[in-house]
Amino acid sequence: MVALVEPLADHDPRQVGGFRLQARLGAGGMGRVYLGYSPGGRPVAVKVVHPDLARDPEFMLRFRREVAAAQSVSDAYTAAVVGAGPDDSPPWLATTFVAGPSLADLVTRSGPLPEDAVWRLAGGLAEALQAIHSHGLIHRDLKPGNILIAADGPRVIDFGISRTTEGTVVTATHTTIGTPAYMSPEQAQGHSVGPGSDVFSLGSVLAFAAGGTAPFGGSGTEMFAIAYRVVNGEPDLSRVPASLRPVIDACLAKDPAARPPVSQLIADVAAGAATHPGVTPGRFWPDQVAAVLESSAFTPVLPPPAPLTPPPSGARTEPGAGKEYAPTEAAVRGQNAPMTGGNVGGLYTARTEAAERGLYIATGGTLATRLRRGPRWLLPAALSVAVAIGAAIAIVLALSSSPKPPSFLGTNSPTTGTHQAP
Repeated sequence: MVALVEPLADHDPRQVGGFRLQARLGAGGMGRVYLGYSPGGRPVAVKVVHPDLARDPEFMLRFRREVAAAQSVSDAYTAAVVGAGPDDSPPWLATTFVAGPSLADLVTRSGPLPEDAVWRLAGGLAEALQAIHSHGLIHRDLKPGNILIAADGPRVIDFGISRTTEGTVVTATHTTIGTPAYMSPEQAQGHSVGPGSDVFSLGSVLAFAAGGTAPFGGSGTEMFAIAYRVVNGEPDLSRVPASLRPVIDACLAKDPAARPPVSQLIADVAAGAATHPGVTPGRFWPDQVAAVLESSAFTPVLPPPAPLTPPPSGARTEPGAGKEYAPTEAAVRGQNAPMTGGNVGGLYTARTEAAERGLYIATGGTLATRLRRGPRWLLPAALSVAVAIGAAIAIVLALSSSPKPPSFLGTNSPTTGTHQAP
């Protein structure tokens, strides 16, 4: 979608670890997500933790577990980790950039997915859960907002509240975490959860994708009412096509033992999908959905990599911005740590550090005398500012033209009416 990126604000960081930040991708209670580029020009999504949360030992334990969980799961249907700094200030996590909308955004803007596309979605998500569970993990927050729809299939993201099957839940006593509309009954009641909890959430996600609304109530519904329906009520599957009902009904069984294991679910989905025509060779989605994803409404417009430039001097900043957006420790130290380690090496090498102090390094590696500060810095500084302004203008122009997203013709429900976002 065109509105995927926003320009960096004056108080935003320009570098995290070894990644140059170019735009904002989103924000939430835990911090912000930025579009970044590796030194080689690879686009990545960089999640930066808010400094207040970085001082919360319980949250940081969860964040370190998210980093470990995301690093352990490498599957075609998850976003791969390319770097992390859980002990940096501020902490951060970088994953491959997925060019595509979330399932929540796609359905809300274009309507429920066609029936054959829901079968494809079900297969991709079931395989993602199989990979996650094979590492002894439970996602615990599978929902449309945590599923990105890329051209080559769905991606499950955000392992922020995942847990190991043998470990203990890292939250306050009797605290239930997750998204009520997509929780399992045992999760909503604060009981221990297993892989079957993710299967229940998958059933709710598929119902949303096929019918356009969460089966137990979505936005505008009081969360305690939703949780009550999850535990005691029946799902509203009136908009779900009949062929999908057996699989979704099985996932939404109240008793975890009655839900199918993921391996059985994959077999059931494969059998159901076989009744629909095959997709175009080389594509994951049916042509109708592929065309919508390729439309200008859902095609990300990314700013190009630009030289690292500091925020404007004297710029107004938000309260606490100095703490929130100081360069990470790895960047300041300039260490060349592995990209999968705790501290990713920064762009500030010995040469650039010397240049900032008015020194230079000779070809042989020896440190020479101090240079006179004069007009020599004006030209590179002016060029850097010009490039930054050009990138900002490109983003503004992209945001100014937001075409109406195409809808899915012949959807599973009437084209009129509203579609509730999760």
